[in-house]
This record gives sequence, C-alpha cells and structure tokens, in this order.
Amino acid sequence: MRRLAKNLGLYLILIVLVVSLVNVFLSPTENPPDSQVISYSQFLSAVDTGKVNTVNINDSVIQGEFTSGESFKTYVVGVGDLAKQIADKGVDVKVEPPQKTPWWAAILSSLFPTLLLIGVWIFFLYHMQGGGGKVMNFAKSKAKLFLDNRPKVTFGDVAGCDESKEELSEVIQYLRDPSKFVALGARVPRGVLLLGPPGTGKTLLARASAGEADVPFFSVSGSDFVEMFVGVGAARVRDLFEQARKYQPCIIFIDEMDAVGRHRGAGLGGGHDEREQTLNQLLVELDGFDETTGIILIAATNRPDILDPALLRPGRFDRHIVVDRPDVKGREAILKVHLKDKKIADDIDLGVIARRTPGFVGADIANLVNEAALLAARQGKKVVEMDDFEEGIDRVLAGPERKSRLISPREKNIIAYHETGHALVAKHLPGSDPVHKISIIPRGHMALGYTLQLPEEDRFLMSKLELENKICILLGGRVAEELEFGDVTTGAGNDLERATQIARQMVMEFGMSDRLGLVKLGHKRHEIFLGRDIAEERNYSEEIAYAIDQEIRSIIDSCYSKVRQILTDNSEDLAKVAKTLLEKEVIEGKELDAILGMEEESPAVDELETGDSVKEKIPNPDIEDKTSYGADSIAGDNPDTVPV
Repeated sequence: MRRLAKNLGLYLILIVLVVSLVNVFLSPTENPPDSQVISYSQFLSAVDTGKVNTVNINDSVIQGEFTSGESFKTYVVGVGDLAKQIADKGVDVKVEPPQKTPWWAAILSSLFPTLLLIGVWIFFLYHMQGGGGKVMNFAKSKAKLFLDNRPKVTFGDVAGCDESKEELSEVIQYLRDPSKFVALGARVPRGVLLLGPPGTGKTLLARASAGEADVPFFSVSGSDFVEMFVGVGAARVRDLFEQARKYQPCIIFIDEMDAVGRHRGAGLGGGHDEREQTLNQLLVELDGFDETTGIILIAATNRPDILDPALLRPGRFDRHIVVDRPDVKGREAILKVHLKDKKIADDIDLGVIARRTPGFVGADIANLVNEAALLAARQGKKVVEMDDFEEGIDRVLAGPERKSRLISPREKNIIAYHETGHALVAKHLPGSDPVHKISIIPRGHMALGYTLQLPEEDRFLMSKLELENKICILLGGRVAEELEFGDVTTGAGNDLERATQIARQMVMEFGMSDRLGLVKLGHKRHEIFLGRDIAEERNYSEEIAYAIDQEIRSIIDSCYSKVRQILTDNSEDLAKVAKTLLEKEVIEGKELDAILGMEEESPAVDELETGDSVKEKIPNPDIEDKTSYGADSIAGDNPDTVPV
C-alpha cells in the first residue's frame, strides 16, 4: 500500500489516458457496415421521386432505406423542418433524441489538458529527483546522518598530521564532556576549516572524527546544496541545521566547501545568484548558533583563497587547521598504516622509501603501495619486495615503462648524453642533492629518459646558490648535446622553461638580483571566476621590464658558462657514463659513483639564519629534482609550487 501511495500520480495519469483512448477508439458503430454514403442532394432527389422508404434522423446523421431495400447514410447541418417535409412525401420518419454525454466523460474532456500537464510535471520531478519518494523533497537536505553506523576509521588510522589530530581532538572532547571547558569559561569553536593540498587526508580526518566522536554525524558535499531551482540551496541549508538541532550535540561535515562558499560579488554581470543565496543562509545559520549549542561544523577545502571573507571570520570558522604535506617521519607513519594488511618482505626499509618519496601526500603513498603490490602479484611473488617499491615510485613519478617504443640508435645516443650531462653537473656542484638514478627507458607519455636526485632531508628554505645549482643541472643536458654532437635538439625544451622560471622568480620575487635590489616586482591577480593566475599586474616601468629581462639572461648565461666548463673538464667521464648508460639503460647512484671513482658524498649545506618565511614563495624542495629528456612534465610535481 505504501508503494501504491508513492506512485499514485503515475497511476492517475495512466487511468486518464486509458479512459480517453477507450472513449475515442471504442465508441459504438453509428451505421450498419453495408450502408452507402450519399450526398444530401441525392437524398432530397430520392425523397422527391418516392424512392425512400424509411428515414432515421439522429442529430446531424440521416440513415434510411430505399424502396429497393438498400441502406444509405447522409449528413445534414441543422435539421429544421426536414422531418415534416419528408413525412409529407409519405416516408416513414423516425427522429431520435440527441445522446447525452455521460457526466464522467464531460468532466474528463474538460479536465484532461490540465491533468495531462500535472502528470507531465510530476513525471519530470519523479525522474529529476531520483524516484517517487523524493518528488516534493526539494528543500530536504541531502546530508547523510550517521548514528550507530558511524565510520569505523579512527585517529589511529590517520598518520602524518599529528597537529591536526590534536586540534580536532579538542573539539571531540568538548562534545563528549563540555563541563571541563565550560568550568574555565572556554567556548568551543563553532566552525573548523581543514585546509591543505589535494590528497593530504582532509576528508579522512573528518571520517576519523566521526569514528572517534560518540555523537551524531552529518556528512554532505558542498555541491549537494547547489540545484537548478531557485531557492533550493538556501532551503536545504535551513533543513540541515534544523535536523542537526534535533540531534545536538553533533558534527556537520561539509566536503569541498569551495563549491558553496566562493567569494560573493565576483561573478560576471553582478553577484546576485542562487549560489550566493545559499552562502548567505549558511552564514546566517553559523552566526545564529546559541552560545550553548552543541553543533560543530567541520568543512574541508583545497582552495581557501577563493572562500568568502565573511565565512572565515571568528565566530563562524574560528579555527583553521592546515593539513600539509607530510615530512619524512609522516610519510614513514603513513606507509605503516597502508602496509598493515600487505604481505611485505622482511628486508623492506620504510625509512628509505620515505626518503625516496619527498613531496608525496597520503593519496600518493596509498597509490605507491598499491602499485608495488600489483607489480609483485603480476610477477607471481608471495610478498612485496623492495624492488617493487622502487619500480612503483618510478611509475608514480614518471609513468609506466614503455620498452615497446622504438627509438633509433642515434636518438638513444643523444638521450644517453643528455641524461649523463644532468648527472655529471649534479655530481660536481657542491650542495646539490645526490643523484639516485639515471634512466633512458621511456616512461609515461613524453619522457624519453630522466635523472632523479634524492634529497637527504626535507628543506623549506633555498639559498641563491642552490637555485643557481638547479639551473645549472637543468642546463646540463643541453650543453652535453652541444659538446658531443655539435648540434642541439628539442629534448631540452622543458629544461629551459623550468630554468627560466627559476631565474625569473629569483629576480622578481626573491630579491636575488644585485642590479634591481630587494624589491618584489609584479603582482599576480587571482580572478576567481575567470581562471587561476589569468593575469599579472605590472607595477613597474618599461625600463625595469628591460632590466628584468637582462638580469634573467645574465643568470642563465652565467650558469651556462659554468656548466660548459664542468662538462668540458670532464669530457672523458661524460663519454664513459653515457656508454655505460647505453649498455645498461639504468644506472643507480652507487654505480655512478663507482664509474666516476667517487665515494658517496653527502655535501653539507650551510644553514641559513633567517626570520619567518612563506613556504609557498620558494620552489618546492620536497619534490625530487627530476630532469627529463623530451618531457613537458613528469607526474608528481606539486602544481602549487614551482617545479625544479
């Protein structure tokens, strides 16, 4: 009966359609099947000549029989005195009263268009909302309520972000036992905003909060508030908080907050749109909490720069928790979490893997562990070995091997010298990260070869010398081609682009130009609705722009001269390593040291005594230094920082 009630609208439409079709197509036959149809003039002529025997007049239809016994039928508009005239001719006339339309047919005929429109509207809503049970539930929130079925994830399953867990633990403890906070006059934050790059575990932290907290948990995505109908988003926000008040104390989690919390008034053609009304209602609900309320709002986003300032002020989102990329210890802890249910060899060194994966976030490490397990299973191994992790890291960074790609011996020789040039320059520059691997095996979409450097520690500051060294290493491949073959190829295109970008940042952002001094030149404008970094505001003159170009060229030329001198002085080593690379295709760092007759060095970098710094303004040192031949980009670079 409940199912029948839910689909009553559809059944009503079907009944109306069936009755209408029956009324139209199954009406009774008006004349015998063998009667002939004659014109009205023929009928009058037959009456005048006495050939008509009987006539039956029914509204505008005249049926009768000739004296010869044949039946006929004709039509007339307005009978008038026709029956009397025919009777005067001696014809047997029978007049039937007009048939009355049944009351139900009259009602259906008058209401049928209206019912049809209503039925189409209900049918449309039925399919747009995903079923008859949601036909009229526009304003209902789509949040999922977890009571006894809360996620099983706990803080023990989250690693690499101890500070974030500690701050969330305070919120959970307040919900469990607010008395010790109230006794000191403390007020719990009304909103907690989780910020950080994609894949760092923001949503996982929220799920762990639900698993730790013994309170109801509402989970909803920011896009669930946005709808094509006006006013629906604001109504869903109201309904969500009305439901939460019934279950307080509780937690509301909104994932991808930037979908509903974007900056107001920045759209084209004015800012009064449906999304802004949803945000306005959310602001009202956040600010309308009672002091004694037990509702905590947790939101996650990787785009805090586009959120509305009113959403970030104290009293709404009081606490901002940054979930950043994990350091070496954090990556090792994340590896332990993901390896709990994996069969691994006894000689697996998680510390080495953690050092081998700088810049990896939690999602990257989970993908790495899965890739290593897949590689081991593909080779029929019983356990995952260290070689599988090494190959998995290469697959995540540069893509899968493409040994089937046919490369001519000449091009393979050029690639070998190119990658050897990168490696030799890195080995002879003090303070550079050690070379971990050189390969001329094609990987991914565009990489024909690559050189990997493994940082010995996580660093957050880079000196001018280190940046110049990176430019030199990037130019090493191009200079090696020029020295060996007397010609250059297009394979160094990405190297030149990245070297120029570092040099430009040194001049315009980091104040590392003696000529231009300690100034920051240019200002990037983040147009929220027109794309990211779509324009750069020039706050300098044409004369300064010319000086910038000269300084960038000066840095590049100086590094080029240094690289050319290094490779010229070590031309024999260049040929020796390139020949070995052609034979083996892959050279590890220790093998390279053996070929060059060098002991493994760990050059110390002078510590910098500096004040506070903003990490986003320097090239990201967490990412492995990757130089590749013929590759526009290699997977694994942090898109929010400069690839180096």
